[in-house]
Amino acid sequence: MDRTIDVRTPESIAFSYELAGLGSRFLALALDQLIQLATLLAIVVGAVLALQHVPPAQRMHVLSSGEAKVVRSIALAIVVVVVFAVFFGYFIVFEALWNGQTPGKRLLGIRVVRDGGYPIDFGASLIRNLIRVGEATLGYYLLSMVSALLSSENKRLGDLAAGTIVVRDARLAVPQLNARATEPVYSPTAYLSGEERSLIKRFLDRRDELSRERRAILAGQLADRIRDRVPPELARLDSESLLERL
Repeated sequence: MDRTIDVRTPESIAFSYELAGLGSRFLALALDQLIQLATLLAIVVGAVLALQHVPPAQRMHVLSSGEAKVVRSIALAIVVVVVFAVFFGYFIVFEALWNGQTPGKRLLGIRVVRDGGYPIDFGASLIRNLIRVGEATLGYYLLSMVSALLSSENKRLGDLAAGTIVVRDARLAVPQLNARATEPVYSPTAYLSGEERSLIKRFLDRRDELSRERRAILAGQLADRIRDRVPPELARLDSESLLERL
């Protein structure tokens, strides 16, 4: 069952997230593993086709020579590296580069974020997916399921170690065209830090999911932080209009 949690940023601004349920997470995992198996199959087929271009006499010579043991060791090492890259490097790279999503997570509309609601970074992705190695080999994610069931935030062991949660994507509202669309747009870089711009964007993206009271409180908190730094014509606007103009 999906649940909603509030996360509070270091600036004491709270955002609500809908936790991804176990069903959607495991379905995303199943889709990812189908992609991984297809990738591994393509690699195996490619390797077999490549070996077909090696003359049989040369293959027999290598296998019957004193170098056969070295060749087998190298081949085994390559297999281990490829399998690890396909089944675990896949998650690390996609989550780090796709803002917490893999192809399976994107299809299911879920993503990984850090506990404070910030985007996942490479370090957190590396930690949560290295622990996935143990989770996958010990009972095929049985430990993950038990951990998620016991956790109030549906966290598997990798999430606990990396400080991450899996949430549903916010539904973005379609902006309505109105008279204000023709008014001048002010560059936020002149008045805001990068962190403030990120907080304002997150609020504007998620505001339609908030109650009217919560929306007004958050807009007021954000606007009050920057009102004394913006031009007078912006400072006179109500809180939400001010944020929209930046």
